[in-house]
Amino acid sequence: MKKSCIFIATILIVSNLAFSQKKKTIVAPVPDKLELLKQEVIKKIDDRQKFTQEVNDQIFSFGELGFQEYETSKYITNLLEKNGFTVERGVAGMPTAWIAKWGSGKPVIAIGSDIDCIPKASQKPGVAYKEPIVEGAPGHGEGHNSGQALNITAVLALKEIMEREKIAGTLMLWPGVAEEQVGAKAIYVRDGYFKDVDACIFTHVGDNLGVSWGDAGNTGLVSVKFHFEGVAAHAAGNPWLGRSALDAVELMDIGWNFKREHLETTQRSHYVISDGGDQPNVVPSKATVWYYLRERTYPRIKKLFDNAIKIAEGAALMTDTKFTYEILGSAWPGHFNKPIAETMYNNIKRVGLPQWSEEDQILAKASQKELKSLKMDGLATKLDTMSEPVYSPNIIRQGGSDDIADISWSLPTVVLRYPSNMPGMPGHHWANAITMATPIAHKGCTAGAKAEALTLLDMLFKPEIIKNAWEYYNKEQTKEIKYTPLISKDDKPAIQLNKEIMEKFRPEMSKYYYDSTKYKTYLEQLGIKYPTLREDQLKGLNK
Repeated sequence: MKKSCIFIATILIVSNLAFSQKKKTIVAPVPDKLELLKQEVIKKIDDRQKFTQEVNDQIFSFGELGFQEYETSKYITNLLEKNGFTVERGVAGMPTAWIAKWGSGKPVIAIGSDIDCIPKASQKPGVAYKEPIVEGAPGHGEGHNSGQALNITAVLALKEIMEREKIAGTLMLWPGVAEEQVGAKAIYVRDGYFKDVDACIFTHVGDNLGVSWGDAGNTGLVSVKFHFEGVAAHAAGNPWLGRSALDAVELMDIGWNFKREHLETTQRSHYVISDGGDQPNVVPSKATVWYYLRERTYPRIKKLFDNAIKIAEGAALMTDTKFTYEILGSAWPGHFNKPIAETMYNNIKRVGLPQWSEEDQILAKASQKELKSLKMDGLATKLDTMSEPVYSPNIIRQGGSDDIADISWSLPTVVLRYPSNMPGMPGHHWANAITMATPIAHKGCTAGAKAEALTLLDMLFKPEIIKNAWEYYNKEQTKEIKYTPLISKDDKPAIQLNKEIMEKFRPEMSKYYYDSTKYKTYLEQLGIKYPTLREDQLKGLNK
């Protein structure tokens, strides 16, 4: 009896073991076609890391201000044409604007990123303290050199798959010209370049990999110059015969600064006197002040603009001068698409943040210390969550503006942020150029290109994504708010902006254009050891 019980127990144990082993060896489901193509596009982007670095570094070396991005646009359009894109140059009356298309049929997906840079932001990459390439020259102190590198990498990897698999769809690449002057995107919309586009993915440099939807909590703006005209006279001999346009400008600025006390807390406004006369002994007959007037909603932006016109009228009356105004650019507050953002965030989680090297983190921490940043812990190692909308026009998440918002109010749009810069930098500053031609920028572009390409594949294979995107756009975003342009049909792009600055600096800057046929990286061409720190910075890090 005992032996038989032991025998039966042994059989049961063996049977259970066999059953549990069978459970462990259950074959996983075979990946579907979309999943296999996603794995392939990730590999293709990894294989293109050298290409991504070259495009990123080349655009960084040009360092061109808004409306003067001639070398940048020439380089990008030639590259796209060589890769089979049809390019239309000089669109919307802007010599540096272009539209590049490849493919056929629906969906038509626009993929864009800015290309201009910042005044006086020339900086040697990889150097954790101020060290201009050309003293006083412009430079990529915002990081706009990286977005096109990301987009072109993603699209060329995807294009290979679409060609082989005969996948229908049209890819449309385009540049954010003069974004710092918010000078182009509202004009693209007005002139119909996004009329038949189904969705838009825009990329912008950041310090993490992320996306948001709904009201972004930023401001829209009008960029406007007020031109005053008076009468010249000898400033010492016959000043009573003069009517100073500069007096009018200064009185307008005083009036505006007093007006601020009675403006809502969500407004942001700032100005520069771009023309204050020629010399002190001549009463200035002409003078100009340039304002950015920012608010959280279209009606408030319009009200702010109307207030500025009234103050200009008052200044002209007080000085017996005349005035006109010229709109140079505009932007709505942004609102971004929920279904596309949710699709993109799933892909962002799959991609994850880059693996930063010790050198990457040393550069970031030393730069943060140099700038006395509130953030001193280097590069991000934890993925951002997807940002939720700001639900009140009385709340401001950050005061900046971007004219991608005008496209977002014209069709379903999202902005992909990618980690090619450091946390805690001032923005619009030479320090924001430190990483932008280093392995940090290159890795960030590669991570972003993967998230973008995966999202594009989803949109091509799953028509419901774009269908749901338009449903959100029509039933949620634009249900109560309709896009009204802040520019008129007669406003022209301010293509004269920054011309003199670039003419002054371009000859010297051109000596430092990146030559990828001779040097592996721009760091190598400039002879920069990565990272470069001062002795006191090294001691601080060691401590």
